[in-house]
Amino acid sequence: MTQAKFIEVFPDLGSLINRSLALVLSQIETAIADHGYCSLVLAGGSTPKPLYAAIARQDLPWEKLYIFWGDERYVAADHPDSNQLMARLAWLDQVPLPSANIHPIPTDSDDPAVDAQNYDRKLQDFFHLAPGQFPQFDIILLGIGDDAHTASLFPQTEALDVCDRLVTVGNKDGQPRITLTIPTINQAANVLFLVAGASKKPALAQIFAPIADDKFYPARFIQPQGNLWWLLDAAAGEDLQPSS
Repeated sequence: MTQAKFIEVFPDLGSLINRSLALVLSQIETAIADHGYCSLVLAGGSTPKPLYAAIARQDLPWEKLYIFWGDERYVAADHPDSNQLMARLAWLDQVPLPSANIHPIPTDSDDPAVDAQNYDRKLQDFFHLAPGQFPQFDIILLGIGDDAHTASLFPQTEALDVCDRLVTVGNKDGQPRITLTIPTINQAANVLFLVAGASKKPALAQIFAPIADDKFYPARFIQPQGNLWWLLDAAAGEDLQPSS
């Protein structure tokens, strides 16, 4: 059961990014005060890129931040489509964040299933998990596609049914991706969706509809045990009722 759910609509992308920055900085501070570090899961796509650039301009205790990814295209780390590369260029390579604190999804074994297993094992080791346990990330950043996918959880794909692993192989039009599973995301303390653009309106209408098929609109599955924020620009969220 989600602890608290918030829908916030902003007049433009800049306002959305400013709010997301404030939330991320607040949750970093809270996590560090609570247990000495903050685990932060990054999203790909264009919307969070200015957020990463804004975080890079902050004065933070970088040694206490641990960076992970929610999903990754199955490409080399230096490929233009790599989520890791985008985050490194916009943020991670701009600050004195220890390299040991950065945990990208591996894509170098020529077998997506093997790399998914390796990332699963890395998360188990980092969080000292017992068999069957799921980690609690402090912050998970997500977006959605026009088809209502999130991370690499695409409509009507096998990844939506994986409940016994932390990481699995996603599928987009026959192309493999590596993604956190639904129960892994839903264990998070804080999930922030950043959504911009009018093309997302049809997906959002289904995501927030009282009744719809979750497997056709996978972002509906994301109901974390912690806090859930939907941060939308006006073009995407003008038809939704913000939470008071």
